[in-house]
Amino acid sequence: MELATGFESISRDGWRALAVEVLRKSGIETEAPEEALSTATYDGVTVAPLYDLDDLPGDPGLPGETPYVRGARGTPGWDVRQRHAVADPEAVLADLENGVTSLWLVVGDGAIPVDALGAVLKDVYLDLAPVVLEAGERVREAAEVLFGRGSAVRGNLGASAVGGPGLELARRCVDGFPGLAAVTVDATPFHDAGGSDAEELGCSIARGVAELRALTDGGLSVEQALGQIEFRYAATADQFATIAKLRAARRLWARVAEVCDAAGHGGQRQHAVTSSAMMTARDPWVNMLRTTLACFAAGVGGAEAVTVQPFDACLGLPDAFSRRIARNTQALLLEESGLGRVIDPAGGSWYVERRTADLAERAWAWFQEIEAAGGITRAAGLVADRIAATRARRADDVAHRRLPITGVSEFPDVHEKPVRPPTPAQAASETGGLPRIRYAEEFEALRDLADAQPERPTVFLATIGPVAAHTARAAFAANLFQAGGLDTETAGPGADPEQIATAFAVSGASVACLCSTDKLYAQHAAAVAAALRKAGARKVWLAGKGEYEGVDGNLYAGCDALAVLRETFDDLEVTR
Repeated sequence: MELATGFESISRDGWRALAVEVLRKSGIETEAPEEALSTATYDGVTVAPLYDLDDLPGDPGLPGETPYVRGARGTPGWDVRQRHAVADPEAVLADLENGVTSLWLVVGDGAIPVDALGAVLKDVYLDLAPVVLEAGERVREAAEVLFGRGSAVRGNLGASAVGGPGLELARRCVDGFPGLAAVTVDATPFHDAGGSDAEELGCSIARGVAELRALTDGGLSVEQALGQIEFRYAATADQFATIAKLRAARRLWARVAEVCDAAGHGGQRQHAVTSSAMMTARDPWVNMLRTTLACFAAGVGGAEAVTVQPFDACLGLPDAFSRRIARNTQALLLEESGLGRVIDPAGGSWYVERRTADLAERAWAWFQEIEAAGGITRAAGLVADRIAATRARRADDVAHRRLPITGVSEFPDVHEKPVRPPTPAQAASETGGLPRIRYAEEFEALRDLADAQPERPTVFLATIGPVAAHTARAAFAANLFQAGGLDTETAGPGADPEQIATAFAVSGASVACLCSTDKLYAQHAAAVAAALRKAGARKVWLAGKGEYEGVDGNLYAGCDALAVLRETFDDLEVTR
């Protein structure tokens, strides 16, 4: 059956001609529509509007075979891994009895006490449910608990061979615990500090190479050392970025193995964790959508194990409900959506293959730069500076709402009710001296400040003209001010400056924003602004562009929303 029968074939040149016409109607004059419609990632990877067969970078191989782009294994599905940082055996068993297939246990001060680890795992069949440890300085003691459960135990001890006991533990794993690995290369601190995908990948490969050197210098063969290392990456709601990142990571590690003459042992073990940086404390229900997308991307990208963070992770320790939602997110994708029955469903996509190759190329260049600086430890300053630069670029995008955060910088619910009472904070992972940020935290700090006032600060929307004329810009302005926790009060329909000024005075506000069409602004903006000044307005904004007498500043798509909000707090005499 020819599915394309009856459809006229079209070339790239034909598409280009059509695209030029559409762009011209939008006011964009160009003869290069690909350039006009392309965007660039923080790594400089170009995301084009159209891909075809010519964009394929080459043969990515087969699943389970070098260079492992299409998967380190030749089997579908992934391990559902839940994180626990509290000594709660009942919660652990509830997870394992309801879809979770492995455990990630945080052990040490502020988490699961080492002497309670045995009790937590008492009824867990460790030959069936692998355990991954995150124990920091207590890793030796925590590892002994797993060693004491017999040679069938499976998982990873989460140690480091660089300045840690990873070599000693790896030797024991090789000698008597074939299902256990000793070393985890955790790339999430680079992501949580604001790094880009290529920066996260390059740093992880540099760290992996440092671990590999330490293990082989300590007497392990290259093949044995490769088998002792697992990598942990962040998965975000940008599904194609995450898919490409995980595929590129495997390609990079396969290259390392190839250079070490162990090409057949370079299948990277991957544990993907939904991003902490993308999570929000405000409107946390939206986190369910973010983590679903991230989990989908991690599975499609070929991660062997996936952890979905509870949607209320920013509010403290999760409860039974949020853990249930986290594990059921994975069950839905694996079982109901059928992702657990397909290997590398994105494989062969011209876009995905091209993006994977371009990302791998930039990550490899960054890895080489780190190596030239003496390796991941000596290059700590270089890494911190590079990530700080990316963090600043992303923060600027968040502030200007070019990178929108639903429920926070866009479509906030200023009167939202708390999901649940706050609980103690979750035990945090080590960061290696890097900061830990969340993209939403600057907006959320303003929301907290507004909530803390005896009465919620209010901005007056001086709507001019009929409802049909002012609604669009009034909604835009309200959305922006509410992103900072500020309430808004509207004048209603009408164009009489004195009536608008009277409504402003009754509202009790000291900041106003004009909202209408450009045509009505030309007729009334100056008069309304003057009346508002006379009524006591300290600041008069205008929703839209254009300069008018009496107007102090403009709100528009792409303006610095954080700067506007901070200035408004100052004008409202709210101490920041």
